[in-house]
Amino acid sequence: MAATKALDRRGVTWGLVAVAIVVALTFFGSGRLAWFDAALVGYLFGLVFAVFGIVYRYAVWLRRPPTAMLNRRGWDAFRARKVRNAAALPALVGTHVLGQTFIYRRSKARWLAHQLVFWGCILAALITFPLTLGLLHFQSVGQQADRYQVYVANVGTAEFDAGTVIGWLIFHGLDIAAVLVLAGVFIFLRRRLHDPGALAVERGGDFLVLAGLFAVSVTGLFLTVSSMWLHGQFYSALNTIHALTVILGLMYLPFGKLFHIFQRPGNLGVAYYRTANEVGPQAVCRRCGDDFASAQQIADLQEVLPQMGFDYGTVDGGGNYQDTCPRCRRASVTLAQSLRVGGFG
Repeated sequence: MAATKALDRRGVTWGLVAVAIVVALTFFGSGRLAWFDAALVGYLFGLVFAVFGIVYRYAVWLRRPPTAMLNRRGWDAFRARKVRNAAALPALVGTHVLGQTFIYRRSKARWLAHQLVFWGCILAALITFPLTLGLLHFQSVGQQADRYQVYVANVGTAEFDAGTVIGWLIFHGLDIAAVLVLAGVFIFLRRRLHDPGALAVERGGDFLVLAGLFAVSVTGLFLTVSSMWLHGQFYSALNTIHALTVILGLMYLPFGKLFHIFQRPGNLGVAYYRTANEVGPQAVCRRCGDDFASAQQIADLQEVLPQMGFDYGTVDGGGNYQDTCPRCRRASVTLAQSLRVGGFG
């Protein structure tokens, strides 16, 4: 029986630091728990678990040889032209993280689904997490039952009337988020059920994520239906089911496909790395003599691949498989295979 791998100490340390920050935010942000809603304690436990798991896995991921290499090269490329790269950063965030234009170039439907789910989840997080931590709450103003003031970390901010458009948007923000997520989920499902290419690369975790997002959104909308049109019927049971789906979803975040949400900002460094490689010296194929890639990228591959357990050195020790261009690699493989079967004839 294989020995169980020990936990990464640095990852555990960073995870515990993140948990301590969340607990401190909850305690002091809620006025020493004066405005903490005990009904949301389950959500808080789920959030604490998710924060520890996400930070732990992120810390471990950053130390993997390929990630560490790209992270280091990205920072090197950024520092090489600090002013220019800093000026370009907002546009890069807009296209790579918020707009996700790289998906739009592949498929408009896939991009639309990503955008709907992405912004629905962002909106839900911006509402749910501050409420859970006690950082956000509402109080009625004086004797006016329909007028409320928003308190952020126990500091009074804007006031609004519940009957206005602003009031409706505030109180139904989670419903709007649920509708956005459901629309994206349905587009994803339609694509997976009708596109043979999508089915060919389907993994079990993909449907699990969609099922989880669907469950959270639908149960949340049912709570609104129960309170507005069913006079509170089934509200208690629906509330319990919704809480379970949210808590399980939070606990799944560090382990499932949705972890890529937290990895995506790291690709900003990859963009700087790619730009630096485009203007830098190029590698020359040792077989045909043509330029085929960045010299820096090839050198980095030759450094990282052995750390991952892949040895691409030549048998005679005179070079590396990465020193040849893709066309010559295909030709080499074809020649090697022909020799094993006795030639082409």
